[in-house]
Amino acid sequence: MTSFKPPSFSAVSHARKRSMRDFQSVPLQWEEQELVGPDVESRETLLELAKMTNNAYVTRDDPAWYELDERWTNHFPVGWEPDADGFRGYIFATPDNSTVILSIKGTSSAIFSGGGPTAKKDKLNDNLLFSCCCARIDWTWTTVCGCYRSGWKCDQNCLESALMEESLFYPIGTNLYNNLTYMYPEANIWITGHSLGGALGSLLGVTFGVPVVAFESPGEKTASRRLHLPSPPSVQHITHVYHTADPIAMGTCNGILSSCALGGYAMETRCHLGKSIVYDTVSNLSWSVDIRTHGIVNVIDHVLGEPWQPSLEVGREVPVAEFEEDCVECYSWEFGDFPL
Repeated sequence: MTSFKPPSFSAVSHARKRSMRDFQSVPLQWEEQELVGPDVESRETLLELAKMTNNAYVTRDDPAWYELDERWTNHFPVGWEPDADGFRGYIFATPDNSTVILSIKGTSSAIFSGGGPTAKKDKLNDNLLFSCCCARIDWTWTTVCGCYRSGWKCDQNCLESALMEESLFYPIGTNLYNNLTYMYPEANIWITGHSLGGALGSLLGVTFGVPVVAFESPGEKTASRRLHLPSPPSVQHITHVYHTADPIAMGTCNGILSSCALGGYAMETRCHLGKSIVYDTVSNLSWSVDIRTHGIVNVIDHVLGEPWQPSLEVGREVPVAEFEEDCVECYSWEFGDFPL
């Protein structure tokens, strides 16, 4: 596949800071590169990557761990130290280290996957990255940053500053990716993840031009703008995979009475970067839209685990990956300079 990488990470950092400080875009000399990426038109490839995203949630001895193909003999935990409570996942590698995959864990919570030590920071990242304005739903909610103003107004500068905090998972991911390039200088590096993990992977994919496959992720396009990530000439190396019964990926798990809001999550965004492979489970499998369909095990066992008949009928293994056109979100809000 083809992707575009920046001249250096320092150049990206400079461009982001100048964009935020001076409201000026810095043109980067993007380098077009041909690289080996995952075959996203193969059901078996998507299934194997989905299993890696599941394994990012559990330890190797957990019954929930999926055994992978024999090509993936090496795996190394990330963020699994006994006192770790944040960014977590695994690195999977082939025996010769020619291909290395970073799998990033998504949100752990009672309504998503049972909670755990990372639940508090997972929730903070969700509410900062995927809400319209600091997780402001109504007057009963405690916001995660102080950028909300009266009515439907949100201070843009404040909001972007909040997303630059080092406590967010994005800067941790950039440091980890830089480390991987030093450890495996000759490897094809890919990133995958489920939910929050997939969205973080996509943001890293935009930053570094690395292939990404994200499963059931909330829309991260707005977060990429608020983080002032420079826009490469193309983001076709980023692929989202989700189904129509998942209200989080579809951007419908919002409103004060939604399952997400009742759990304390403001999941309001819906627009994705790159291309999306969308399985219409509502029409073809008669699934109801339900937050319980969001889990990756459900996707592995019932969506990717069996041949997808609508695709087989047109000579394909999976639905066509397409860019999302005319996607709009947070249209009720007014963003601008609204100082206290």
